[in-house]
Amino acid sequence: KYCYRNTVERWRSSWKFPTTLLCFYGFFSTVKPLEPFLFAYLTGPDKNLTAEQVNNQILPVWTYSYLSALVPVFLLTDWLRYKPVVMSQGVALFLTTALLLWTKTTAAMQAMQFFYGVVTASDVAYFSYIYSVIDHRRYRKATSYCRSVQLLGYTVGSVLGQLLVSFDLMSYNNILVMTLVLTAVALFVSCLLPMPQRSMFFHRRQTPVVRMKTDGDGTAEDNPTVSTITVNDTKTTLEESCEPEKEDVGDRNKTGSGPKESAEFESCSSVLLQLWRNFCDCYTSRKLLYWSAWWALATCGYNLTVNYVQVLWEHVQPSQNFSIYNGGVEAVSNLMSAATAYGIGFTQVRWETWGELALGGFSGLGAAALFLMTFSSNIWLCYAAYIVFKSLYMLLITIATFQVAAGLSMERYALMFGTNSFGGLALQTIITAVVVDSRGLGLAIIPQFTIYSSYYATIAFVFSLRGLFVIWREKKKRVRLRERVRERERERGVRVSTKLDDTQ
Repeated sequence: KYCYRNTVERWRSSWKFPTTLLCFYGFFSTVKPLEPFLFAYLTGPDKNLTAEQVNNQILPVWTYSYLSALVPVFLLTDWLRYKPVVMSQGVALFLTTALLLWTKTTAAMQAMQFFYGVVTASDVAYFSYIYSVIDHRRYRKATSYCRSVQLLGYTVGSVLGQLLVSFDLMSYNNILVMTLVLTAVALFVSCLLPMPQRSMFFHRRQTPVVRMKTDGDGTAEDNPTVSTITVNDTKTTLEESCEPEKEDVGDRNKTGSGPKESAEFESCSSVLLQLWRNFCDCYTSRKLLYWSAWWALATCGYNLTVNYVQVLWEHVQPSQNFSIYNGGVEAVSNLMSAATAYGIGFTQVRWETWGELALGGFSGLGAAALFLMTFSSNIWLCYAAYIVFKSLYMLLITIATFQVAAGLSMERYALMFGTNSFGGLALQTIITAVVVDSRGLGLAIIPQFTIYSSYYATIAFVFSLRGLFVIWREKKKRVRLRERVRERERERGVRVSTKLDDTQ
C-alpha cells in the first residue's frame, strides 16, 4: 500500500500528471459531432431559421466576440495563471452547447455564438498552460501530445457525427445531449488541473541559486551563499544545467509542490512596457515582418472560409435532397492537414530563400481551390477543393510558425502569436462587417466566396512577387561574391608574380 501511494505521488509530481489531464480536457472539449452539421441543424425543423438569418445575423457574431475577447483573455490568462481561464473555457463551451440545445430564437443563437467566440479566444490558455508546469526540456513532447489529442478529438467528433447522421442513429438534439455530457466531463477534468505558481509575464519565476565561495586558488569553501535570480527568458532557465534524472524536481517546483521556487508578481505597467519593447524588437526584423504579414492575412481568409463553408455546401446541395457528408469531409481534411504539417518537418529547404515564393505559390493553389468551390455545382468537387485548401493552409502555417519561432524566446513567440492572430482577426472583422453582416452589404454566399477567393489570389500574387525578388537578390549576391573571390585570386596571383620577379 505504501509503495502504491509513493508511486502515485511520484506520478502526480512529474510532468506526466498535468499533461495527461490537459490531454483529457483537450479531447473531451473538442469532440463535437454536430459541428459539421450546424447549418443544417439551424435551418432544419429543430430551429427553423432561414439561411439568411444564419449567414448574415448569427455567424458574424462569432468573429466580433472572438476579437473583443482575444486581448483581455490573453492578459487574464497570464495574470490568473492559466487554470482559471481553462476552467472558464469549459464553462463557456458548456453554455454554448446548452444554448444550442434548449433555445431557438435568433437572439439566443447570437448569444451562443458569443460564448463560442470566448471559447475560441481561450485556446491560448490551453496551449500555454503546459509550459508553466513542466520542465522546458519536455515542451516539445508535451506540445505534440496536446495538439495531437485535440486533432484526435476533432476527427473522432466528425466521424462520429457522420456515422450518427448517415445511419440515422440519433437525432440532432440527442447528439447535442451527448456533446453536453462530454463537455461536462471536460469541465470536471479542468478543475483537477494543478494550479501553476508562475506565468510568463505577471508571475515570473525566482529561483534560489546556491553559489559556492571560492578561495584564491579556485577551490570551493564549505559555506555556500544563496542568491536569487529572476528568469525573464525561457532560453536561460536554470534547468539547462540539471541532470536528466532530476527533471521531476523542476516539474514539482513549477506546480507549487517544492519549496525552491517562488513567483514575483509584476505590475501591469511594467508588463505592458516589456510587451511593447518586445513588440518593437520583434517587428523591426524584416524577415519576421513578412512572415507575420502572411500569417495574419492568410489566417483571416482561412477563418472566413471555414466559418461559412457549410452555407456554401448547403447552397450547392441542399441537405433536404441529399445525404450530406460534412463530417467525413472534416475528418479527412483534419487527417490530411496533420499529414502535411508532419511531413514538412522532414523537408530540407532553405526557407529563408524559398519560403516567400512557397507562400505565394501554395497560396495560389489555395485560391484556385476556393474559386473551384465557389463556381462548382458538384458537391464532391466542393468537398475535394475544401480538403486541398485546408491542407495547404495547415502546411504553410506550420512553415510560418517555425520560421517566426526560430531564435525567439517563449515570451516573444507568445507575443508574436497573439499579435499575428489579432491582426488577422481584426481584418476578418472588417470584412465580415462590410461583406457578410446584414447591417453591411449582407451579400449572398456566392458573392462572399468570390471575394474570399479574390482575396487569397491577391495574397498569392503579392508574395509570389516578393519571393521572386528574394531569389533574384540572392542570385545577384552570389554573382557579386564570385566576382570578389576572382578579384582576390587575381590580386594574389599578381602579388606572387611580383615577388618572383623581385627574387630573380
